Amino acid sequence: FLMRRSLEVPVSTARFANVAFSDGSLLHGFNQRIQKKQPIAAPRDIKRYFVTPKESGELCLMSCLMGENRDIYFPKLNDKLHLITFAEIAVKYLNQLGFEPIICDTEDEARAKVKDSAGQKKWPCYFFDSDTTGEKDFEEFYTDKETLDLTRFKNIGIIKNNPLFESGKLDMFIEAVGAMRQNRSWTKDEMVTLFHKMIPDFGHKETGKYLDNKM
Repeated sequence: FLMRRSLEVPVSTARFANVAFSDGSLLHGFNQRIQKKQPIAAPRDIKRYFVTPKESGELCLMSCLMGENRDIYFPKLNDKLHLITFAEIAVKYLNQLGFEPIICDTEDEARAKVKDSAGQKKWPCYFFDSDTTGEKDFEEFYTDKETLDLTRFKNIGIIKNNPLFESGKLDMFIEAVGAMRQNRSWTKDEMVTLFHKMIPDFGHKETGKYLDNKM
């Protein structure tokens, strides 16, 4: 849709992964759990790249002020330096607050230790291997099919795009979503199928388990 719109007005965007401790994020949930005296739970096998709210704002501003039509700005990263697991962040966060993490083997064990731990400056944590729907196996800002400019800025890369789009697919998507809204009924499978039609290499990892069911 942006590519089609770019024929009428200049468009530039940014990709910046996860904004640390933004509202609704897992890291934001750590703070909420501390305040509510609940154990911290986080996947130990999922690595992500995080930026601060300031960094995300700066990246968007750079794209807005200096981006050419259809440019996508993204932060350069080295996976050995910047990728970190949620479990590692939880431990660092607790240490920063003056707490020593207590690693628990089960959810029940973590819940049971909350009352006794707070006064001792310790906090129970339950770290698990992720098995929930929709989790990405790894973080990526671009593919090998995209054209990159990695020389213009030291810490920012740019994806250069031509106005490639299929108007028929875009119109089909709008009509399909409009029909769902009019009927006031749709299913998850219908939405996933629709996105696969639009984006053939769209990867949806379905496991039948969801974050809402986790502690």
